[in-house]
Amino acid sequence: MARACGICGKGPQVGNQVTIRGKAKYLGGVGTKITGITRRTFKPNLQRVHVTQNGTNKTILACTQCIRSGRVVKAVKAKPFRLPTPHVDGPKKTEAKATKTAKAAAPKAAAPKAPKAGK
Repeated sequence: MARACGICGKGPQVGNQVTIRGKAKYLGGVGTKITGITRRTFKPNLQRVHVTQNGTNKTILACTQCIRSGRVVKAVKAKPFRLPTPHVDGPKKTEAKATKTAKAAAPKAAAPKAPKAGK
């Protein structure tokens, strides 16, 4: 049964398995000889992955290159834990902000300059 990647469509490809005997010349031998050529199939490395597509969670077969490149958006099994935050909209927060802005906006009083002692 031929399987293909659900993202990029990569499937099995055919090629040759070449059997070689002998030692290469650059390694000190007399050269390599081909003793047999056999047809073979190169299959993609497919993994079963839980993904989110169109708002629904599905299980698809995806090749490892698609998973590593980020083309696959994995489904979230459980939401991460978050600490509950108190909803405080009291006057203390607004007063603190108002006083900070008032202090920043208030002009600073100029300090009197002392006369230079010299001549």
